[in-house]
Amino acid sequence: MSCPIKIEVRLFATLTAYLPGGEGNAANMELPDGATVGDLVQMLAIPDDLPRVTLVNGRNAELDQPLLSGDVVTLFPPLAGGRAPVPA
Repeated sequence: MSCPIKIEVRLFATLTAYLPGGEGNAANMELPDGATVGDLVQMLAIPDDLPRVTLVNGRNAELDQPLLSGDVVTLFPPLAGGRAPVPA
C-alpha cells in the first residue's frame, strides 16, 4: 500500500486564487504517491491555458515530473518587462 506524499505549494500573483484555503500564498498538501506536477495543477483547478512558470525545489519543472514528499512546488505567471534597448 502506498502512502500519500506531503508537499508545499507556493502560488504567486494571479495564481494565489487557486490556493486551497484562500489565505496567504503557501499551503501544505497531500497527494497520492506517484503524483506529478500536472496532477497537482489539475487538483488546484488551474486552467490549462493559463500561462505559468513551474518550479520544483527551485528548478524548472515539466507537467510530467513526479513529485516526492518534501518537494516545494512554486507556480507564478511569466514575468514580463525590462526595457527595450534605446536606439543610438
